[in-house]
Amino acid sequence: MMSQTVLILGGNGKIGSHAADAFWNAGWRVRHYDRSTNDMTAAAMGADVIVNGLNPPLYRDWARNIPMITDQVIAAAKASGATVILPGNVYNFGRHEGEMNETTPQAAHTRKGRIRIAMEDAYRASGVQTIVLRAGNFIDPNGNGDIMSMLIMRAAASKKLTSPGNADAMQAYAYVPDWARAARMLAEKRDSLSSFEDIAFPGHSFTLNQLKSQVEATTGMAFKVTSFPWWAVRLASPFVELAREMLEMRYLYSLNHWLGAGKFDELLPDFRPTPLADVMCVGLPADINPDQSVRSSGKAVAAE
Repeated sequence: MMSQTVLILGGNGKIGSHAADAFWNAGWRVRHYDRSTNDMTAAAMGADVIVNGLNPPLYRDWARNIPMITDQVIAAAKASGATVILPGNVYNFGRHEGEMNETTPQAAHTRKGRIRIAMEDAYRASGVQTIVLRAGNFIDPNGNGDIMSMLIMRAAASKKLTSPGNADAMQAYAYVPDWARAARMLAEKRDSLSSFEDIAFPGHSFTLNQLKSQVEATTGMAFKVTSFPWWAVRLASPFVELAREMLEMRYLYSLNHWLGAGKFDELLPDFRPTPLADVMCVGLPADINPDQSVRSSGKAVAAE
């Protein structure tokens, strides 16, 4: 394969940093978008693929920022002819329980879910080739604002796991380096894909109690499951935007769900994910985790 160019949007975030690694390691030229220039279209010229890792931090003003970013990316892709790869999520499906995949009705009941549906509809209508690689909760081995470091294992040093919902509810997770490798593999077969592809990334699924069992087996230590203090979030919600946004998505942590592998396995039959036990324990503090081998060795720095 001739060397190709990927433009990474949001290179300091979870998606962007690991996507840069995955494409660089596969021989792609990696270009980073500099938001200070505010000229995404110019940055995209000559790029074959755009990975959209941009996401307003802390849910900040989604109703304004998500459509603005979407318009910018679509314009850049149209001008350059690049394929766009998006990290989708499960907000679109509302309270649907069980398996979620590309055939699951998108019946969002939350404001953020409806915003995500509108975002994907805009890409579909644009004519820009778009690959939505839909995933569950992201797990970043570098602890870059992911659910493990910020919530579930925030008190792991004290031998506690924090449960934000039903500890027996199956939850969908995506190890970000795995997601990034899959995105790169799909990018390399984009010529055989449709103009709009909705692909569920199966990742790994487990309950918080299953996580507790694995953590205890790995460390040889007993852990306690404690409840997340939603009462404090509710008290803060009239004054703090993040608190209000968190409350809206609270239902997900007790929703029994996972992402189907059918279409993904058909498209990428040779994909091999990081072992489940490694993914489950990657958020543990180094002093109590005997195996830190799955942590990222650093981000790609090459750029044009």
